[in-house]
Amino acid sequence: MRNNKVRILVLCSVAIALNIILGIIASSLKLPLYLDTIGTIFIAVYFGPFYGATVGGATNLITGIIFSPKDIPFLIVSVVAGLVVGFISKKFQFNFITATITGIVLSILCPLIGTPIGIFVYGGLTGTGLDLLFVWLKESGNSIFVASFIPKAINNLLDKIGSCIIVYFIIKSMPDRYKIRTKRGKSVNYISYH
Repeated sequence: MRNNKVRILVLCSVAIALNIILGIIASSLKLPLYLDTIGTIFIAVYFGPFYGATVGGATNLITGIIFSPKDIPFLIVSVVAGLVVGFISKKFQFNFITATITGIVLSILCPLIGTPIGIFVYGGLTGTGLDLLFVWLKESGNSIFVASFIPKAINNLLDKIGSCIIVYFIIKSMPDRYKIRTKRGKSVNYISYH
């Protein structure tokens, strides 16, 4: 039992580091995506919603402490993403279709939560290459919410669907002994180590 808790803790730590590193790379390159939830999604699929939410929240908290306190409020988005993925993967087998649908759900839900935070913290900018779209939409007479939401939705469509599909392919390519065990079609959220 203690060994399993240590493994979970180590994997959660690696997932947090992965989120931070990929997020920094995407931000530095001004990519139209975030890449900061792949670790959260992986942990949520494997260990359930509360571990996923913890990894997501811890990622933003650590990023906020190390780089910018303005990142801390976005932990709400990451916590919700971890919960949503975890609950979906507990209910349904995380196959390609489930991964795609989960990504679509996240790509709508995350910007709905993140847009008001982004408006409050950054004045509506996304910090990605789609900031020009925000400026154009705002100057075209759209409300700040609409001007901020549309670029975030585009970012999230690419990011969340892509992240969920990447996690699906990572899980699919893993050796069988590390894959999720299922009982009667429902996921049992642990990794079986032989």
